Amino acid sequence: MPKGSSVFEGTDAIHRLPVVRFDGGASTVENDDLAVEAPVALVFNGISHAVMMATPQDLEDFALGFALSEGLIQSRSECRDVEVEQRAEGFEVRMEIASGAFAALKQRKRAMEGRTGCGLCGLESLQQLGLQTLPRLHSDHPDVPPARIQRAFAHLPEHQRLNAQTGACHAAAWVHDDGRLALVREDVGRHNALDKLLGARARFGEALASGFVIVSSRASVELVRKCANVGVGALAAISAPTSLAVAVARQTGIRLYGFCRGEQVVFYTAP
Repeated sequence: MPKGSSVFEGTDAIHRLPVVRFDGGASTVENDDLAVEAPVALVFNGISHAVMMATPQDLEDFALGFALSEGLIQSRSECRDVEVEQRAEGFEVRMEIASGAFAALKQRKRAMEGRTGCGLCGLESLQQLGLQTLPRLHSDHPDVPPARIQRAFAHLPEHQRLNAQTGACHAAAWVHDDGRLALVREDVGRHNALDKLLGARARFGEALASGFVIVSSRASVELVRKCANVGVGALAAISAPTSLAVAVARQTGIRLYGFCRGEQVVFYTAP
């Protein structure tokens, strides 16, 4: 890379660079498109909360969705303002949140001070996951007919622009009850793509009050947890769920579907 250049120049999600491609004994020099992965600092009322590695597009949606899915705020109305600033080393997203939510956030940060070890090591760290206190959804949330899930996944590739160019991005989509795609967000991280989607959905409010989420990845427990925190009733993944994801989905009442490929759908939380 030339001196002084940066893959974080501009807010483009794609970085183009020359590569040598080998195919069948022949080699060619050509340009290749890479998905940009950049540090994104999430700052709430002037206090840095987390630094995530994410694709630098839809960062306002990302910050709002992260705050909602992690329980830092309870509704969009508690978000006063969001600003994105680009820096040489990455991006900073500053969000102003309501005073009550900020007080709870500061208390949460104080409770975590002084703890060491990797993120999920030890009983105290596991308690921080909050899996036992996730909200229980209404038990009468309807199952999603397989045909509607199949319809949604069949049209998802048409909206995965970044992945079509780079082959390195996940997608999360909000789907109307009839299987039509309403919103799609992409990111190098599956949980980031979901946060971007949840943030975008929150901005649209009642227009997207009903429906379900599909993801172009496995269904891990953090995806189920985020959906539970914002009241999403059903999650469908193109790949398999984990055992803990199924357990938490059953605990919270989320309808969880996996291996949604072609004409196949597996319902993991059937009553």
